[in-house]
Amino acid sequence: MSNAHDSSAMNDSKNPAGEDATFETVRRQVTIINSRGLHARAAAKFASTAGNFEAKILVSRNEQTVSGLSIMGLMMLAAAPGSDIELAATGADADAAIEALATLIADKFHEDDQ
Repeated sequence: MSNAHDSSAMNDSKNPAGEDATFETVRRQVTIINSRGLHARAAAKFASTAGNFEAKILVSRNEQTVSGLSIMGLMMLAAAPGSDIELAATGADADAAIEALATLIADKFHEDDQ
């Protein structure tokens, strides 16, 4: 799904850094529910999924924010089972990215055997 905003405005002179100023940030609070938390394999699946979208994805927990593409960063959040994290995405695919990542988390990263 794409946001209806005109992406040509991204190169506007008021935004020389080329950041996603024309896109709204989509946010969602989710709870880690798999038995092992956001460990290496889960973080790798998250980062791989995040990389499929045209969006800047950030993940926050306890005042710490990391890139959704960084396996190490995601692991540094120390999100154990029951931890709440915030997903934020900005870009053309922000809605789809948040939906896919929230579903991945809800589906226990497709690896929980309990």
